[in-house]
Amino acid sequence: MSHEELEECIKRYGKCIYSFCCQLAGSRQEADDLYQDTFLKMVELKGRLDITSNPKSYLLSVAVNLWRNRRRKFAWRQRITGPVLSMEDTVLELPAGELSPEEQVISEEERTLVQKAVGSLPEKYRLPVLLFYMEELKLSEISQVLKIPEGTVKSRLYKAKKVLKKELEVVLHEKRS
Repeated sequence: MSHEELEECIKRYGKCIYSFCCQLAGSRQEADDLYQDTFLKMVELKGRLDITSNPKSYLLSVAVNLWRNRRRKFAWRQRITGPVLSMEDTVLELPAGELSPEEQVISEEERTLVQKAVGSLPEKYRLPVLLFYMEELKLSEISQVLKIPEGTVKSRLYKAKKVLKKELEVVLHEKRS
């Protein structure tokens, strides 16, 4: 892959990959590292990468694999040293449209609730949800990224939606009471 091809890939998919990394990692610092490592891996594999097929799906797959490896290493270190630092529960700010201040606050609260609910899902449900709703990938592409059958992707999305619906109904009901 040439320098120009890499720049073109970053221009086309950079924002999308970065926002996915933010949702996956949970903090800006970890997201920055994951984003950089994703494109570094792309540079490492320059000769073996066919950018004409589906580079976005490939980049998402690389990001997921790097993130899983980091979590595995972190869990291993936790077992050896014990908990040193806890991961912060940060909610990423997303730009609000032309809403009144009251509507902006309500919209931000709802977004925060949904992000926290999605973030609390087990990894096997959270990844398909992020890839399907945030990255708008097709089921077949998610299947390739996660290296699982398409039927498994469907069932995980279904179960995740049920859990999210139940959790968000409870939270919203408590909030209104």
